[in-house]
Amino acid sequence: MREHLPALQVVLPLFGALIAALVRGPVAAWLVTAIVSVASLVISVVLLRQVIGGEVISYHLGGWDPSIGIEYRVDIVSALILVLVSAVAAVVAPFARLSVAAEIPEDKVAWFYTMYLISLAGLLGIAITGDAFNAFVFLEVSSLSSYALIAMGTNRRALVAAYQYLIVGTIGAGFYVIGVGLIYMMTGTLNLTLMAERIADIELSRPILAALAFIVVGISLKLALFPLHVWLPNAYAYAPSVATVFLAATATKVAIYLFARYVFSVFGRSFVFADLPLTETLLTFSIAAIFGAGTVAVFQSNLKRMFAYSSVAQVGYITLGISLATLSGVTGALVHVLNHALIKGAIFMALGSAVFRIGKCSFEDIAGIGRKMPLTSAALVLAGLSLIGLPGTAGFISKWYLVVASLELGWWWLAALIVMSTLITLAYVARVVEAAYFREPSKALADVTEAPAEMLIPTWILAGATVYFGIDTQLTAGLAERAALVLMGGIQ
Repeated sequence: MREHLPALQVVLPLFGALIAALVRGPVAAWLVTAIVSVASLVISVVLLRQVIGGEVISYHLGGWDPSIGIEYRVDIVSALILVLVSAVAAVVAPFARLSVAAEIPEDKVAWFYTMYLISLAGLLGIAITGDAFNAFVFLEVSSLSSYALIAMGTNRRALVAAYQYLIVGTIGAGFYVIGVGLIYMMTGTLNLTLMAERIADIELSRPILAALAFIVVGISLKLALFPLHVWLPNAYAYAPSVATVFLAATATKVAIYLFARYVFSVFGRSFVFADLPLTETLLTFSIAAIFGAGTVAVFQSNLKRMFAYSSVAQVGYITLGISLATLSGVTGALVHVLNHALIKGAIFMALGSAVFRIGKCSFEDIAGIGRKMPLTSAALVLAGLSLIGLPGTAGFISKWYLVVASLELGWWWLAALIVMSTLITLAYVARVVEAAYFREPSKALADVTEAPAEMLIPTWILAGATVYFGIDTQLTAGLAERAALVLMGGIQ
């Protein structure tokens, strides 16, 4: 059984989705989802332990050689993403029961969990596959189920948000598969490892340059790189709370992983960043995301929409680290992939708890909520402080690595911009604190009580993790540095 864990990592949530669809009952479907999520986490942790010493697991589906078949390939980079996705799913599962029951009609609850597990399977598949076309299949599996999750939101605008995401996602997938087709035409393989070996000899040919352009743009649409982010704010704002939590913490992170895997492992760092102007281009868009999307977030009236724009800005920090193409920069990017998943997971869970009690989450609706829901509000503020990058929180570690990477290159101006950008984050987090603690509770909050323990405990697990990993960085920063070394081919 142990040798088949890579296949089980994907098959298990797919099989769970089938069972959830067949049982139909809301509680039974939730129970299946919870069991599958925890089992997926166990499998991913076992896989991480196997590769943490530098080993690579190569699993050949059907026993076919990777040159003609599909390979599942697990190294420390992919294992880290597998643990992230499955850990978020495992924490979201207990939170989901009450939240989904409150926001989704009873006859659609089982279908919600079905789509949720299919999305989980797709995201895990992207992280574990070593085949370019198989990555496209899993990309579409996760995207199509995500469209359905978003469309189940109570607000009618959820349908529009899902449709916008579908259009943009389809364009992104189209660009990606065109790029893969061009590479296949030149290399004769879809296996990522073999692609990397063969591209090294023909990297300056026009089809390979075109393939790089198509793949970079296609995946950038999926990871919501500014200005290709138009689908994300509405998708997060109008999706059911559980869908927002899960997608915000995992979907863009997996797309970032795929982006990094291509530019570093397949095309190669020296080709992409030394011979082509990707550093300048990606750095420009990253800075625009940090300041542009962050500024837009300040002026939002809906908290979910505000933190959705914040996610666009935070993706900018991650792509900024990738654009530097140094060990410290890529380590900072990977650390922020992990830390931002924890931070946004905690924030959207806290907002989901507010929606569970109040029904809405605009600034007017949460006025004075700090007195009525003190534990929920405290978790929201704590995660917000980590988002700012307060010392002692996980967010500080991410920005520290990015500042160090900038100074190593002698780009003091970039380090100054990173530090200055925290003022924008401070501005919109301060709005939340002011509304929650310094305004009188509205009449609508008269009968509001604290969120149930079933929702509070998962929220505080993630909120507490943003502090723990800001103090003890051996696990997150240590693994991220090892992953960065592997991703970049062992450079020092």
